[in-house]
Amino acid sequence: MIILNFFHYYHPSPILFHLGPFSIHWYGLLMSISIVIGFFLTIKLSKKYQIDSEKIWQLAPYLIFFGFIGARVYHVLSEINYYFFHPLEVFYVWQGGLGIFGAIIAGILVLYFFSRKYQLSFWLLVDILTPALVLGEAIGRWGNWFNQENFGQPTNLAWGIPIDWQNRPIEYLSYEYFQPTFLYQSIWNLFLFLFLFFLIIREPNSGKDKSFKRGYIFSFYLILYSIGRFLIEFLRINYQPMFLGLRLAQIITILMFIIGWLILISKGYLKIVIHK
Repeated sequence: MIILNFFHYYHPSPILFHLGPFSIHWYGLLMSISIVIGFFLTIKLSKKYQIDSEKIWQLAPYLIFFGFIGARVYHVLSEINYYFFHPLEVFYVWQGGLGIFGAIIAGILVLYFFSRKYQLSFWLLVDILTPALVLGEAIGRWGNWFNQENFGQPTNLAWGIPIDWQNRPIEYLSYEYFQPTFLYQSIWNLFLFLFLFFLIIREPNSGKDKSFKRGYIFSFYLILYSIGRFLIEFLRINYQPMFLGLRLAQIITILMFIIGWLILISKGYLKIVIHK
């Protein structure tokens, strides 16, 4: 209950501290922590499958750079009505605004070309990087809280978070407390990470057991992540394009869900589970 009261009464600041003319933002710090933890987690998993850690060191800068670009482009396009009239704010990345879907698309493209160049298994790379992706978002979501962004509908719940009036949509100016959708997403991702990590560490150390079809970790991520994100989107009130009564993010999660099942079916993993 103490934790719930903390969320209810604490007003977070986007800035951790000032260093001369520079400001250290919570959002950037949390993203950096996510990247570092994800990198070393991937290094650990790569050893299980006899992937040279030097390859992960070479891969990391490409994933970070293009993942960041993809995440920002997705965010800008999803709120194009705002950025059309505020074009310079496209570059205000310290204020937040990174879309996980853009990062995933960019990351997949990077992994595809990287795996071809170095003759590595694309699906193996995707699988060992997926836990880092999920854990990274579980940590990075807290940046939304400090930036007072991507919150949900007004609420009287004990864990409703206060949002300063200048950060509220104009139609919600009379409300003070809102659903902490960042917290819901973070908790969902944390449980998803634990599930996927449990699956991958249960595999034989050689990683050569034929019963383990590569790509299934990523498939489970697509399926389970999309379920949680689809439901949480019903609570969020930030602007997004709408199609058939659904938000853009919900349309994308439906596609993710379908793609996840298609990968499982095409890889024959369902047959293995049934036969077992």
